[in-house]
Formats: sequence, structure tokens, C-alpha cells
Amino acid sequence: MPFYVSPEQVMKDKADYARKVLTRIRSGVVITCDAGILFVAPNPSRALRKFSELYDRIAFAAVGRYNEFETLRKAGVRYADMTGFQYDRRDVTSRGLADWYAQLLGQLFTDSSKPYEVEIVVAEVGSSPDTDQIYRIIFDGSVAEEHGFVVMGGQADRVAEVLKERYQPHLSLQEAMGLAMAALAVQNEGAGSDAVTGDQLEVALLDRSRTHRAFRTVAGPRLDALLGEAKSPAPLAASADASLPAGAEGDSQPPSDEAGEAPSST
Repeated sequence: MPFYVSPEQVMKDKADYARKVLTRIRSGVVITCDAGILFVAPNPSRALRKFSELYDRIAFAAVGRYNEFETLRKAGVRYADMTGFQYDRRDVTSRGLADWYAQLLGQLFTDSSKPYEVEIVVAEVGSSPDTDQIYRIIFDGSVAEEHGFVVMGGQADRVAEVLKERYQPHLSLQEAMGLAMAALAVQNEGAGSDAVTGDQLEVALLDRSRTHRAFRTVAGPRLDALLGEAKSPAPLAASADASLPAGAEGDSQPPSDEAGEAPSST
């Protein structure tokens, strides 16, 4: 008689397999700034691309097995073009694409013997950072809306911890690049961000100033110049201390014992 395996065990084995594969790859970062939405990931290959355009102001980012997320990217482009052609270009949204990807990956996860070893992000740039939309979809079809930044694959928890501590709204493009490099340096076994050159990175930007075809790659001299200008934003505590007038520290009174401890930000 054939061996029986419960559906719960099958789903667990698939999820463990895909999760284990994704933790062995290098992380990618998507972060919002005043200039738009910045995409940064280590990628020394000139043939493979992790970031690409899906539609007018919508971009696709992915990590994992290249042939699998490239198939998803092409399918997403066809879906977006068909939707815009049959209805209206305004009907093509990042939320609609994220839901479509979630349904597709969920069906593949359930029906296929092996799940797709991918983690993807669909991002849409708005007129201001507050209107940007970022959706993260993982191998089993789970979709989550992210705000400010998102980390894909690899040591995502360690990289995201750096971003949580130092991310601030309305970063400049140079500050966002510096913060992304500092966060990605965590997975380089203590190597500083200065050790990474432009040839080892893939960088793209959804340019907020463009009304049409907002996606553009940043490479060559432009990337070298951005790396040279990149600066990491100061921590929030340091920024607050710097804003105090001279001598304010000496005039401040010690807190009373009745004051409660402020909850830490997460």
C-alpha cells in the first residue's frame, strides 16, 4: 500500500523547504525616500536582473531562483498590459498585481510537488512618500502591505533590525542609499559598506518626478556618484540631541520618579 502523508505535513515540508532555500541567498532592500522608491541588492551578475518595470509607476523586485521569478515577472507584465488595454491604464494598480501574484503563488504552492523558491515585492510610487504602496508576497501566496521599507530573503531579520533603528520618513536619495548599504553590510560578516563597489550591486529607482515610465536603473557613473554621496541618516536620538540649543543639556531638569518609562519603538 502507498505511504500516507497528512496534508498538514505536506504543507509544512514545502514551507520548510522554501524557507530554508531563501535564507541562504543574499537579501535585497526596498526603501522609500523623497525621490521615490529605491531598490538595492547585491548582484554581481550582468545577465540576471532582480528589479524591473511592471507598468507605468509600478516595479517588480524578487530574490530566489531566477528562472522562477523571471517567469512570474513576464506573466505579471502580460497581465498588466492586458488589463490596461481591455479597461483603462488607471485600473492597473500595485494592489491588483499583488493580489494576482498571491493567487498564482498560492495555487502553485498547493498543487505543485515543489513550491517556487521566490520572494517578490510589487511597489508603486505615489505623488508623495505617504502614498507609496509596497506589497511583499512570499512563496505560499501570503501577501503583506509594508510601509517605509521591506527586506527580501536572506538574513531578513538582521537587515530589517538595522532599518527599524535608523529609518526616518522623508529621507533624501543619498540617505536612503547609505541606510540600505549599512543594513546590507550586516550579512557580509562584518564587512563595511565601503567594501562594496558598484559592480557588485543592482540599484533601481521608481522616480517620483516622472509621470510616465517612472522606473529607471542606476548603474555606471551614476551609481558610482550615488555611492560616493551616500550618507547614513543619524539615529533618532542623536538627531533630537542635535536640535537642542547650546546649553540646553545643562538647563534640563532630571525626570521625576513619578514619570513612567516611555515604550520603545518597534
